[in-house]
Amino acid sequence: MKTSRKVLIGLGATVGTTAALVGLIASPAFAGEQPTPESVQAGVTTLTQNVNLLWIVIGAALVVFMQAGFALVETGFCRAKNAAHVMGMNLAVFGIGVVAFFLIGYGLMFGGYTYVLPGYDFGYAAPLGDPLIQVGDWVFLWKGGFALSDITGTAQFGAVAGFFLYMVAFMDATATIPTGAMAERWRWKNFVLWGFFCAGLWYPLFGAWTWGGGWLSQLGNNLDLGFGYVDFAGSGVVHAMGGVAALAGIIALGPRIGKFDKDGKPRGIPGHHIPMAVLGAMILLFGWFGFNGASTFAASDQGIGLVVMNTAVSAAFGAVVAMFWITRRVGKPDPGMIANGMLAGLVAITAPCYFVDPWAAAVIGAVAGVLVVEGVFFLELRLK
Repeated sequence: MKTSRKVLIGLGATVGTTAALVGLIASPAFAGEQPTPESVQAGVTTLTQNVNLLWIVIGAALVVFMQAGFALVETGFCRAKNAAHVMGMNLAVFGIGVVAFFLIGYGLMFGGYTYVLPGYDFGYAAPLGDPLIQVGDWVFLWKGGFALSDITGTAQFGAVAGFFLYMVAFMDATATIPTGAMAERWRWKNFVLWGFFCAGLWYPLFGAWTWGGGWLSQLGNNLDLGFGYVDFAGSGVVHAMGGVAALAGIIALGPRIGKFDKDGKPRGIPGHHIPMAVLGAMILLFGWFGFNGASTFAASDQGIGLVVMNTAVSAAFGAVVAMFWITRRVGKPDPGMIANGMLAGLVAITAPCYFVDPWAAAVIGAVAGVLVVEGVFFLELRLK
């Protein structure tokens, strides 16, 4: 009886609200304001831009949440005595990265950026600056938007701010990758220096050449090389940049003490909390749907479906193939390597997820699952 009464009250409120809105629209104040095709189109354009911008902000939140995944993965795979240090780096790198990217990095990377694609744009229609380093048609760095001081009071304030949040989250992923590779053997002050360097110059430099509209992205126009450099969501701009820095760091630092015996054979140094690391990998999988999906920059783009499906397929094949491959290599499955296989599949599909068929995503993930296992053996047995 009480439920029926609540339903009736709800229906009455809905009918009353609808009647009030109809009466308001039909009132004399609105009687002389007939919509025109131009006003309708302007309203549709504004609504589309706002929805697309909301999609970018939601994606940014998912990518920022990936920092929790990175922290759990890296901390779980390290030894208990260093857990606080590794977790602290993953916390601090976000703040350090945002500060440096806000003050310097964004302007160097996106000072000449615009995104004007009718039906898919989100309001970012004018660049904040112009080239800083340019040789002919070849732009290497931009200037404009430092500390986002150039957007105050402009019509595209919200679009630039939302886009900055999305890109700062991507930068944070780049800066975080070396914290795992060099975990347990680099000093805090050196990590801090890396954070400022990565967000202020390392990531923006290659980013300006590619996503920022610099020389690599223009190879199709300048040298007639197809579409130039194309990377949909960052296999190269984000993960390769972080991976190259990580490789340089571990070559410079060398292995952890006790990693090799006197004969040069590698010893296993088990992580102190594998369930924590696996949970972190699952959080990264969740966040990756924003990482790749929101790179459409438009909720109105039906390609989102293909992007997120390819992301899931590649991750799954990476995990399964890594599981079978590590079993073949060592005789038993390894949960940590299964997690790494899944992450390898995610990294590999990030660049082409919008452009390939699902079967190709499966192949890409499978190849990544093999490569991540063989990469570990190569680093330990060959590069020591």
